[in-house]
Amino acid sequence: MLAERLNVFVTRTSKRVALTALLLAGSVIAPALAPTHAPLPGLIPAAAARDLIYKTTREAYEQGLGAYRSGYYEIAIPAFEYVIAKNDPQQRFFAEFYLGRILSDNAGSQTDHAKAYMFFQRIADENADIDPDDLKKAPFVAKSLTAVALYVRDGLPEIALKPDEQRAIEYLRHAATFFNEPDAQFELAKILIGSEADRPTGLHYLQKLSREGHPGAQAVLADLLARGKYIKQDHAQALGLIKVSVENAGASDRIWIEDIYQNIYCGSPKDAREASKGLVATWRRTFAAPRTSIEQPMGLGRRGDVTATRVCSNGERLDLPQQGMAGASSTGTAPSQGITSASQPTPPQPMLGLMPGTPARPPQR
Repeated sequence: MLAERLNVFVTRTSKRVALTALLLAGSVIAPALAPTHAPLPGLIPAAAARDLIYKTTREAYEQGLGAYRSGYYEIAIPAFEYVIAKNDPQQRFFAEFYLGRILSDNAGSQTDHAKAYMFFQRIADENADIDPDDLKKAPFVAKSLTAVALYVRDGLPEIALKPDEQRAIEYLRHAATFFNEPDAQFELAKILIGSEADRPTGLHYLQKLSREGHPGAQAVLADLLARGKYIKQDHAQALGLIKVSVENAGASDRIWIEDIYQNIYCGSPKDAREASKGLVATWRRTFAAPRTSIEQPMGLGRRGDVTATRVCSNGERLDLPQQGMAGASSTGTAPSQGITSASQPTPPQPMLGLMPGTPARPPQR
């Protein structure tokens, strides 16, 4: 019966049943992480807990969110835990999400992936039947499901969760198609391009997301263009696209995207560098600005980007594109609850990096 449910993604109802079955399968692997409304033990330092004074759970949530946005996790954690302990149905959902974000942030000092996994799994499990058009909660459910997928893909030894790429793909596919979640589409694309049969779908996602201002997709597609891997090599397009990606990148993605920029820039001939300037100018106008997204983890007390000086092997110093020129930063401030709608669609553009006649197969629903 479970195997049948995993293959059904035709209607909304069947998709929800499949997702619930998948999440229940995950809870069998980690029974200690079964959903519960109780706060996690030992999460709040005793001294901090004694100092908690909030008039309402709303006040506690707003203080926690403000501290989270500033990167002060030691203040945000007890505030969110207070909300969860009070079990306010209006605020608990969001407090659990942001607490999961804090605990999953490797740049912070409060990292606990086992507890983060529990929060994300609980959100996805309890909201498996949510309407994808619910702009208040659905984006958070989709992000949580994507986080669960990445944990399942990589495994969590501390809770005996073994890597399971196939189950992770099912999670990502559901988030990508049912919720139209950009990060799920991006993670799915990186997997699919490694399969000859699924490569057209993966390339479709990368090109779609690149036009929608997703910096990660822009960087990966630029890398493929520069190397001529799976698509026709084009140094000018590669350099132009990675420049736009750097401009769009938020703090959490900045380093690895700049690594790709350095490799492409240093390996590009002079004529490609010149040609890329016109492409960048065009793409700034025709590509969508990055979506105003749910806040990304900041790292404890981190107040901005610190970018190292980068040079090519010949000593040439790189002039990194300025962040934000291509549109609003992808880590811009989001509403305290909910998420703004996506940017307006842009006119159709030629498929980046695909040779004429190469089909870009849309994802199968």
